Amino acid sequence: MSKPLRTAVVVFPGSNREGDIARALRQASGEAPAFAWHADRQLPPGTDLVVLPGGFSYGDYLRCGAIAARAHIMDAVRAHAERGGLTLGVCNGFQILCEAGLLPGVLMRNARRRFVCRMQHLRVENAATPFARRYRAGQIVKVAIAHGEGNFTIDPAGLAELERDGRVAFRYCDAAGAVGGEANPNGSINAIAGVYSARFNVLGLMPHPENLIDPLVGGIDGRGMFDGLAA
Repeated sequence: MSKPLRTAVVVFPGSNREGDIARALRQASGEAPAFAWHADRQLPPGTDLVVLPGGFSYGDYLRCGAIAARAHIMDAVRAHAERGGLTLGVCNGFQILCEAGLLPGVLMRNARRRFVCRMQHLRVENAATPFARRYRAGQIVKVAIAHGEGNFTIDPAGLAELERDGRVAFRYCDAAGAVGGEANPNGSINAIAGVYSARFNVLGLMPHPENLIDPLVGGIDGRGMFDGLAA
């Protein structure tokens, strides 16, 4: 039997999705995650997976995630990722990973300058990673989005590298899998909803898979991510 997945959920002032992430992880693995505070200088011993949850870290002052990216705990998160440790950032967590230099690009204001909160279809682009192995490439899943700064932007050379190397994890799409137009809720370039690091051990995504793990709330398409991580 494989050893339990040891997870640390990092909490910043203004985080508000850490409980949802913890529930999803506990459902998948049977183990409650540990919590790390922004002022901590080390992750809990033996951490396998670090998760940066959604919310409004430090009130989203300056740029979203900019202050959190410079918190003490992020030195430990960087070291974990550089060792090849699994690292997941959801929504504000994605913004923090970009600001911390662990992922390329930046999350800008939504194209229509409106906060969007709705159900959203995604197309799985690369399922050959621990984060997405319970899905299949091309699969359409439905999760939730809730953000005002989710417009993924990157320079042409960086975009070409992401596309060439298969580092686009998910794209916004409609129920039939078509991208573009109204299916793109925030104007992200190439409808990108999530990206991997060069070593595929870091994933950042704007949608919230942790909110779609129970049929009582409208679906379980988000469960695959956490089941895959716990496998």
